[in-house]
Amino acid sequence: MGTPELISPRSARVTAARRLAKRAFRGKERRFIAEGPQAVREAVAHRGEDGAPTLTELFTTVEAAERYPELIDAARATGARVHAAPDEVLADLSGTVTPQGLLGICRFLDSPFESVLRARPRLVAVLAHVRDPGNAGTVLRCADAAGADAVVLTDASVDLYNPKSVRASAGSLFHLPVAVGVPVEQAVRGLREAGVRILAADGAGDHDLDDELDADTMGGPTAWVFGNEAWGLPAETRALADAVVRVPIHGKAESLNLATAAAVCLYASARAQRVRVRAEGVRTGRRD
Repeated sequence: MGTPELISPRSARVTAARRLAKRAFRGKERRFIAEGPQAVREAVAHRGEDGAPTLTELFTTVEAAERYPELIDAARATGARVHAAPDEVLADLSGTVTPQGLLGICRFLDSPFESVLRARPRLVAVLAHVRDPGNAGTVLRCADAAGADAVVLTDASVDLYNPKSVRASAGSLFHLPVAVGVPVEQAVRGLREAGVRILAADGAGDHDLDDELDADTMGGPTAWVFGNEAWGLPAETRALADAVVRVPIHGKAESLNLATAAAVCLYASARAQRVRVRAEGVRTGRRD
């Protein structure tokens, strides 16, 4: 379809996109920025619960438009407005040192917590008091990779749509339901009523992850609650859990960072659940 016409750096569209770097404007407009070809590709393919396209606008450099013509065409096919912009405009809008030349404006896509519960999830990551946007996005990516059914960000956690969170999710933001702004007590209560066991991940937990796996206690629906990067989970949050579980340190490392611990816990649950499903299939004669 050809390269779109260049937009002026002083355009109202550029000014509006620039404002989305601030949380207050993101909340007001219910729009966020997704940078790079991977994120834009996922945004193009995504639809909201109402069926409407998630991507509403796309800014591209001339070079990126020539490099990714299929993405430009796909964005246009969804009805998104496509703007070619000088390199300095993309650099101004981007939060990265080396912009990749594509920047999408997307509608908010978080899911109501009630819809997460109605889906009867088997594996959920709950981020309680997580303040670092890079960690939040990376845990979301880990949850997606482990096959989790949903992620919940409590009201004390970082903004899901912080550009650093979106980048760190590497497209996973568009792959699974994410509920935001849920008080941790409400999240735990709702998940427990939905038949989900609540496990709090904490380095000082009185349950060992290896022991839990050996005891075959992790094959059922599970929600992992992950806490703040620096000070973990407060006592009142740990008290809400069915068990507080530590990842064993077999070497000399002092501890694991949040994202690494989350990956270990989520994959442990995912494997335990698959083993149980296979075992139940053998007992009943079913084949997966």
